[in-house]
Parts: sequence; structure tokens; C-alpha cells
Amino acid sequence: MKILYFSRNYTPHDFRFLNSLSKTGHEIFYLKLEANHRQTEDRPVPENVRQILWAGGRSEFRWRDVPRLTFSLRRVIREIHPDIIHAGPIQNCAFLVALSGFRRLLSMSWGYDLVMDADKSAWMRWVTRYTLRRSAYFTSDANVTREKAIAFGMKPENTVVFPWGVDLEQFTRKTFKRSNVQTLTLFCSRTWEPIYGVDVLAKAFVKAANENPNVNLILLGGGSQGAYLRQILMSGGVMERVHFGGQVGYKDLPRWYHMADLYISPSHVDGTSVTLLEALASGLPCLVSDIPGNREWIENGVNGWLFRDGDVDDLAEKILYAIKNQREFRKMGELARKTAEERADWQKNFGKLLEAYEKVVNRRDAETLRKE
Repeated sequence: MKILYFSRNYTPHDFRFLNSLSKTGHEIFYLKLEANHRQTEDRPVPENVRQILWAGGRSEFRWRDVPRLTFSLRRVIREIHPDIIHAGPIQNCAFLVALSGFRRLLSMSWGYDLVMDADKSAWMRWVTRYTLRRSAYFTSDANVTREKAIAFGMKPENTVVFPWGVDLEQFTRKTFKRSNVQTLTLFCSRTWEPIYGVDVLAKAFVKAANENPNVNLILLGGGSQGAYLRQILMSGGVMERVHFGGQVGYKDLPRWYHMADLYISPSHVDGTSVTLLEALASGLPCLVSDIPGNREWIENGVNGWLFRDGDVDDLAEKILYAIKNQREFRKMGELARKTAEERADWQKNFGKLLEAYEKVVNRRDAETLRKE
């Protein structure tokens, strides 16, 4: 089978898909829509994957470029003759495939494209509906995005949900040691953009740290809110308790999770957060925003806690509660790891994608035979 994997960028998630596909024996091609301005994946494109040069992949996606990109994509399709195109996000990569007329399209949601972008305007609603109604199959990592896809016209029987998962051998469980010191290290690796709510965490940390000095914060990554976050922390007098780890390569991530006691995700929008799954696999209790995607993974008071989305005071209160109740962390960590083992094992979940490919190809072949 010839599989064309078409994605917006090259991230650790893309590497995970491409790396697993490269080991299937299928012929794998990779198409990238945008240039990597902030490189988030330091591993090269896997062997046995052929990256295609085309009109895209050199700058950010712009709507005015759609005709040119569609024309170039049609040329790629004629040259490769793929059996299936696996494309996402919905409103750019998958949309371009739908415009090309190619019908063995498996559209993949990246979470934000359906939970947030799809309802931004009448134009985005039309693009979303157009793409999904011309998709042979749809996949996502959370039920909340599947439900949105169905609302936009995707047939329920042509959908599959599976968490992208994590490598459980890469992310091992942290061991919590008994200590009389009630210091708590918080950890957040979400990108510093408004939708991920890291500013909410910064404000809550100021409140918690000023009430209890035994709390520290590790922030990884970066983003457009960098200056704003530093202003919040500096004005609150807590900069000396914050460690900025910068961009961290995939291989180094487990070490950072093990340095922490509590993972926090203040995101306003999510499907299944891969960083949340990494934290669960690492055996960290998780304190996350109370949104549908997070509720699929975190049972309040069992493997972590939920706080009201966007509520600085509630998050600060939950942090202070955690400082006083670290005796619960060992059991929570065990249950967090168990959650990952049962539901977030990439090696197990990947098989569902291959099954979806077969359904797309077999259905289109059956339709062709009926027409003949």
C-alpha cells in the first residue's frame, strides 16, 4: 500500500506516526505544509519515509495560496498514485486533499482544529463541513473531537478514536520517596500560547507561592506569551522559584517529568493531550483544567485533580491542597501509570490506524467494482 502522510509541520507526534508507519512494510511518503519556524522535533524523518518536495513546506499557510497548493498537490498525487492520504489538521491539510478531488482521504483531527478553529467564522465552518463530507474516514484522539466531526457531517460509522499514546518504555514511572520536607515541584510543558492557559498557571503560582514558600515551578518550551509570563512572575516576586527549561528534545523529556511532583495543564482547548499522557506514564499526579478532553483521562481525586478552566483562584487552592496532601501522591502516581498502561500504549493503539486504512481502501475498491 502507498500511504501519503500529510501534516502541517514536523512535531514529535508526526515523528511517532511516521516512525511506526515506516516499519509496516508499506510505502510511506511525507508531505509537510509549513516550514518549521520553531523546531519541536530534533529527530530526523525516519528511514524508509520519502519526504516529497512540492509548493508547500516553505512558509506559513496562507489562504491566498490555496489554488497554487491544490494544483501542486494534484501533481504529487498523479506522480505517486497513493492508495490513501492521511491528512490533518482539518482546515488546511485535509481541506487541500478534499479540494484536489482525491477521495481515499483519512482526515485526522489535531484537537484544536475542531474544538476551536471550526467555529471561528462562517468560512471555517464551511471549510470544516466541506472537508469532512468528502472524507472517507475520520480519526481523532478524543471523543470530544469525534462528536464535533459528526456534527459537521462525518458519518459516525466512518470514524475511529484512539489516543496517540506514548512510548511506555521511554516514559517510566517516577518513584516518590518519603520526606519530611513538604516542598512541591510543579511541572508544565504546554506551549506559551493563549489557548494553553499558561498565563493562568503563572498567576495561580504567584498566589500559591506567596502563601506557601514550599513550592517551585518548572516551565518548558516557549511561545508568544513569553514576555507576559515573565512579567506576571516578576511582578509577583516569585521568579527565583521558577526554572525555565527551554525547548527540550524528546529523549530528554522523561528526566524532566521525574524532576517534578505534580504535572499541571491549564489548557482551555484539548483533545487528548500527549503531554498529559506522558505525565500519566511517568507516574505523576495531574492537576488539569476541567474540560472534556481532560475529563476523559483524569478522575478527580483518583489519578489527579481537576480545576475550573481559567479560574486562577481555584487552581491556586488546588496547588496549596496538593502541598499539604503529598502523602496521596504515591497511590495517585501508581494509578496514573496504570491509566497510561491500559489506555495510552502507542504500540497497541497504532493498530487501530492500520485497520482504518484497510477499511478506506477496501471500501473504495468495492465502490469501484460496483460502478464497473
